[in-house]
Amino acid sequence: MDTPSVKRYQGDFVAWTGGCAFIGGGTGALAPHAHYAIQLVIGAPQGLRVQFGRNGPWHACAAALIPSRAVHSIDVTDCQWVAVIFIEPETPEGKTLTARLRTGPEILEADALAVVSRRLYRAWHTQRSPDAVKAIFREIVRQVSGTDGREPSDLRVLAAVDFIRQRIHQPVTLAEVAGSAHLSPSRFRHLFVQETGMPLRTYVLWRRLLQVWVLLMQGENLSTAAHAAGFADSAHLSRTSRAMFGTPPSVLQMKGPLTTAARRTPGHWG
Repeated sequence: MDTPSVKRYQGDFVAWTGGCAFIGGGTGALAPHAHYAIQLVIGAPQGLRVQFGRNGPWHACAAALIPSRAVHSIDVTDCQWVAVIFIEPETPEGKTLTARLRTGPEILEADALAVVSRRLYRAWHTQRSPDAVKAIFREIVRQVSGTDGREPSDLRVLAAVDFIRQRIHQPVTLAEVAGSAHLSPSRFRHLFVQETGMPLRTYVLWRRLLQVWVLLMQGENLSTAAHAAGFADSAHLSRTSRAMFGTPPSVLQMKGPLTTAARRTPGHWG
């Protein structure tokens, strides 16, 4: 990697239909990378730096919105805690943000998320409530996107996404996924890229990566989680994580306030 990776991260992971988030703390800068989802990163109470492109200048900010597939890096060295939210482009919120970010990433003002960020910190660090944390993350996504979340996306793509999620531990083919949407493979391939901005193979890798974090929250080791999520081996998982998150999964330790609750209630994080 061209820049240092985060040397230590300790926190939690939560997921919901259409998105997921990491919340915790770390030290260092992520290597330049890009991923399938739109990203909203919040650094608190201050200290976040973001870089757009592989060689762009670093910007000090409170929060930033980064489009799908945009190369970027973040440095959280001087943050007390960080929330990194990923929004899937095929959701109503994702579609709104994709249109908003056509010209590139966006720096958010410090007061834009100040109140809800304080509520998020209390729910995570003090109340230690997984449900409250998830609800606030979803509220943040609605607030930033200006979307109420009730507008339906293409039902055929949503059916395919559900098919993939239920079979994430096993190989899936284009023909199988297209069949779940009642489309020919060629028509489905075009529609899926049109709706999500990504090829099917990239999306499947993204879903498998999220499943790994769910399993790590439940106490599985990396090797077991990699196989259970459909990766060929730990090396395949590591390559995918570096490409999509800019760091190997081994430096992201699920040891935050929510982890104990997650391990007491298996399946809660799916």
